[in-house]
Amino acid sequence: MHYVENNALLKDGDLLLIDAGCELDYYASDITRTFPVNGRFTSEQRALYEIVLDAQQAAIAKTVVGNHWNEPHDAAVKVITKGLKKLGLLEGSVARLIKDEAYQQFYMHRTGHWIGMDVHDVGDYKVGDEWRMLEPGMVTTVEPGIYIGNSRKVPKRFRNIGIRIEDDVAVTRKGPDVLSKGLVSDPDGIEALMNASA
Repeated sequence: MHYVENNALLKDGDLLLIDAGCELDYYASDITRTFPVNGRFTSEQRALYEIVLDAQQAAIAKTVVGNHWNEPHDAAVKVITKGLKKLGLLEGSVARLIKDEAYQQFYMHRTGHWIGMDVHDVGDYKVGDEWRMLEPGMVTTVEPGIYIGNSRKVPKRFRNIGIRIEDDVAVTRKGPDVLSKGLVSDPDGIEALMNASA
């Protein structure tokens, strides 16, 4: 999920995942985009990228007043599990795969975290034993991902692919406000951006 050495050579066919942030007026941001180094996703990379993007959009739609903290995560998990099953990377019923947390071999983190004066800001995710309800003014990241290692259990064409898409989302009375909406995230836009700068 996080590569800290930053010393590998970028090769044709690789993906580059950039997890970055900045501060403005003492407020933090946290965004992630995944780029194909050569300007084009392979069909497998694109398929996984589209699952992650669909999961992010489903999670953002649940980042609304009155939903609890975990609803965006649940929405992302459902989309990711369905997508991985469709690609043949998971087998079984979606309900059973979710209950057994089979998706966690490819998606092992939460869908977001509080963000504000710090990148991982203070705030409870639960009150007592219950998930905290989302309220106007709260800001969270929404960052689903899929990470496939070099396991022989996975078809070779899917190995060593990692994708995360992260945006910052404010909870408002009018619905989710994606604060980082100006950053391209659709795969065609990503490819156009890469090829425009080549």
